Amino acid sequence: MLRVAQEKGDMNTHLRTKKIASVVISLSVVLLVGLLHPDTGYSQFAPGQKRNVGDGEKLKIKGVVLSRDGETFVLRDRTQTDTVVQLTDSTKIRTERKGLFRGRKPADVTVLVPGLIVEVNGKGAGNRLVASEVEFSEEDLKAAIMAYAQTAPVRQQAAETSKELAKTQGELAKTKGQLAETNKQLAETSQGVVDTNKRISELDQYELVKVVTVAFDLNSAKLTDAAKAQLDELAAKAPDAKNYTVEIQGYADPTGDFDKNLRLSQDRAEAVVQYLTVKHHIPLRRIMVPMGYGETKLLDTSPTAAGLAKNRRVEVRVLVNKGLSQ
Repeated sequence: MLRVAQEKGDMNTHLRTKKIASVVISLSVVLLVGLLHPDTGYSQFAPGQKRNVGDGEKLKIKGVVLSRDGETFVLRDRTQTDTVVQLTDSTKIRTERKGLFRGRKPADVTVLVPGLIVEVNGKGAGNRLVASEVEFSEEDLKAAIMAYAQTAPVRQQAAETSKELAKTQGELAKTKGQLAETNKQLAETSQGVVDTNKRISELDQYELVKVVTVAFDLNSAKLTDAAKAQLDELAAKAPDAKNYTVEIQGYADPTGDFDKNLRLSQDRAEAVVQYLTVKHHIPLRRIMVPMGYGETKLLDTSPTAAGLAKNRRVEVRVLVNKGLSQ
């Protein structure tokens, strides 16, 4: 009976996570349209009331991560109040596990992606909440990572095309009627959709300041000398950017087994993370979850040796959040 109940619980958890991810994909399309048209109200979430935490004030709050900037993130609670949370080397980050094997499991700082529901415990300093503990459930973490992975192409497109948006105002004016209908439909959605909407970060706040594409040898996750030189140059310039965040995505060519390529791309992304943190002492809290995409995003579809080589890569992006206050 216990095993049957546990399996049923696991299935319900999987279905809830899958439903959340499906809703996020649909909302991402709507939010991208809003990103291109500032008058729609979707170019960024409505600003919440700002919380100033007094020096030494003890506070425990629960909410959703709106944006992340290396050592800080903005947390919005149920009262629509925004708190700037400061991470330190002593901050404990843990997941809460449910089921038969309950307890808390240490987690890496890179999992604090926008959209994750967390509970923060800490003290105030400089109007911010300096976190001593950050906790979240494994179910919420899975949903947030799925949402973050699905909206990654939207974030990249928004950053790379922001300078061209002014030229499209004439065409976008024709979509006001469609957007008004979309607003009406969104207002009538279930509370589940509203909760998922809070998981999506402010997509237009990030400015892309640097992109480096690191190449890898066939079936290898080992950094070449040329790759190390590229990362050395990137790391030398990173401290010049205030509140920077590093996004790392690994890829593989389409030859071989799909699952093997997926693991290989993840290993390549983690190799870049290790080099940046160990060799150049870039804090791990400034790095978003390193993702391996396998052979899903090919730069070159030709079967030639040169074409395949272009797909064996890791893309490293340095982003700066323009919307976070001091």
